[in-house]
Amino acid sequence: MPSDLQDLGRAIKYAQYRHHRALDSALSTVGTTLAQWDALRAIDRTPGSSARALAPATFQSEQAFGTLVGRLTAQGRVERRQGHGRRIEHYLTPAGERVLAAGRRVADETLAGCFAGLSDEDRATLLDLLQRLNGDGRVQPL
Repeated sequence: MPSDLQDLGRAIKYAQYRHHRALDSALSTVGTTLAQWDALRAIDRTPGSSARALAPATFQSEQAFGTLVGRLTAQGRVERRQGHGRRIEHYLTPAGERVLAAGRRVADETLAGCFAGLSDEDRATLLDLLQRLNGDGRVQPL
């Protein structure tokens, strides 16, 4: 049984690795990376959030997220505003919204290819199983 669990864990990790590589490559065609696009998605979901809130939503440390959002700010895709106290709030600029929208189209096409070997029913089952495995049954929306 333990080797079956190891094989399962490795299969999940390999699927994630394949998706990340495919997405990162595809997103380069719209001038962004997967990490940058993921940050844009997180900011879009919760405008005005702090780096402390956005970092875990993007699977980043606060320091790594700060570096990433610094690049996005320099590219004119994110605006940082002073919030309450020392809090810095993050918002998308119109340029960031355009890159996010272009990235969504690319991601939809790329992920359709990644999951092409599964039927709609298989994809629904896989999503259900992964949501149960991840705890509360919910996955952050794209």
